[in-house]
Amino acid sequence: MKLDILAIAAHPDDVELGCSGTLMMEKSYGKKVGVIDLTRGELGTRGNAELREQEAKKASEIMGLDVRENLAMADGFFKNDEEHQRLLIRSIRKYRPEIVFAAALEDRHPDHGRAGHLIADACFLSGLRKIETVDNDGLAQEQWRPKYIFHFMQDRISVPSFVYDVSPVFQRKLDSIQAYSSQFHSTDYSENEPQTYISTPDFFQAVIGRHQLFGKMIGVPFAEAFTTEKTLGVRTMDAFVQLDT
Repeated sequence: MKLDILAIAAHPDDVELGCSGTLMMEKSYGKKVGVIDLTRGELGTRGNAELREQEAKKASEIMGLDVRENLAMADGFFKNDEEHQRLLIRSIRKYRPEIVFAAALEDRHPDHGRAGHLIADACFLSGLRKIETVDNDGLAQEQWRPKYIFHFMQDRISVPSFVYDVSPVFQRKLDSIQAYSSQFHSTDYSENEPQTYISTPDFFQAVIGRHQLFGKMIGVPFAEAFTTEKTLGVRTMDAFVQLDT
């Protein structure tokens, strides 16, 4: 399946926090969207890999994804090296996305920044025809390079290259996050496990406040923010949206 937009992140729930609203908005406009999780999140303090797989499936249904897959890299220990780049290149060539939403290039969790650089490098290398890869049937894959890589905000906030109005789907975004009841504050999860940085009610309220902050930048209730290392170009001045006049 060819995708218009592919979001790639280190752990199940990273995409939900960072860019699920934009994915859902683009899906509503007829785009095909998907997610690749690099790891199963097996090192998480709460829950386990099997439970997070079930939670990811529930979140995917809420978001209406066309496809989601997990590359099962080692949580906490994957590297930005040839082995992992080739693994990711296979998926990029498989889905041939026009745009990739990628993990942040620098963040509180070292997996996030490492993933961001791995994704960026793999997207570039995927466009080199002399790098040979094969699909699941053993057939040679053609090279493919996405037109844009946009890094979504994670724990750390930086100056965005642009923000995207996600107000119409913001409640669904929150629902997709709360699908991970083992990870975030939930009255449905009753396991006797330690509280973590992201499992408190305050963290969830901070998520809401962050999206309100980004929304305020363009005069809408809620927005998601992205950075890009590539200069953005427009064909018409009508491409700009500024709603706070």
